[in-house]
Amino acid sequence: MGYIYIAFSLIFTVYGQIILKWRMNLRGAMPPSLIEKLYFFAYTFLDPWIISSYVSALFASVFWMATMTKFDLSYAYPFMSLSFLLVLLFSSFFFNELINLYKIVGISLIMLGIIIGMRG
Repeated sequence: MGYIYIAFSLIFTVYGQIILKWRMNLRGAMPPSLIEKLYFFAYTFLDPWIISSYVSALFASVFWMATMTKFDLSYAYPFMSLSFLLVLLFSSFFFNELINLYKIVGISLIMLGIIIGMRG
């Protein structure tokens, strides 16, 4: 059951990041003046999709707390590195962001380092 908790924590974390990027792409650039920035953030914070990302973060936290009842932190936390890979893949699929050799090597090194660290 502990691995299911980790999986849901990952799913909700990645969902929140993808939704935030999607909605911020639609909102456009940050306005220059302070009053426009306040309006920008007020409007953004009330976006139902953005609210769903807040709820997603809450659910990710709840599942992470459940994870902590099953595993040591030093064992469970490295699994969260999968979020790097998942965000890379989903950002390419949904936003046509480029996956190049540098990103592949970078993510691979991160994941390799975490695998090595878990064994130590």
